[in-house]
Amino acid sequence: MLADALKSAGVDAVVTREPGGAPGAEVIRSLLVEGAVDRWQPMTEALLHFAARLEHVRETIVPALEEGRWVVTDRFSDSTIAYQGYGHDLGQATMAQLHGRVLGDFQPDVTIILDLPVDAGLARAGKREAAENAGEDRYERMGQDFHQRLRDGFLDIARRSPERCIVIDANQDPDNVHRSILEIIENRFGMNLI
Repeated sequence: MLADALKSAGVDAVVTREPGGAPGAEVIRSLLVEGAVDRWQPMTEALLHFAARLEHVRETIVPALEEGRWVVTDRFSDSTIAYQGYGHDLGQATMAQLHGRVLGDFQPDVTIILDLPVDAGLARAGKREAAENAGEDRYERMGQDFHQRLRDGFLDIARRSPERCIVIDANQDPDNVHRSILEIIENRFGMNLI
């Protein structure tokens, strides 16, 4: 919906996702989102995410930015900090070190965190999984405690980086969530999208 609003405003945006977003990264994605919950050691999983992210940044994001295009990505480095750093207890400092080694200081201009209580988030993910991403439910099967650490991690990331991260209550009508996102982009970049 954001990409459509940007397009209507004359902004050329690339829409992408993580893990994935480039040919090699999509191969790694299947390793991460499919299979047994205990398929990987937490550090192996983190390294796979950063390997996919490096491909994504070099093959998709940087070329788009060099062409003057915007990039809208579903997930980026904060997700790895939340999932592996908080969810798998590897720690924020370890994830920050990996990020620095792989991407230096490359960060998004803005990160929008859609916040939901854990039960509501897992219920939505289950509906989405059945509808469109069959078999890509490895993380969704990681259990309530993992997902609570994940949510707490995202909220802590937002507290630590308020200049970049904005939390939106996603437990509301999708049109209201969309309107909130558009307001954030308008305020951040001085444009009219609504």
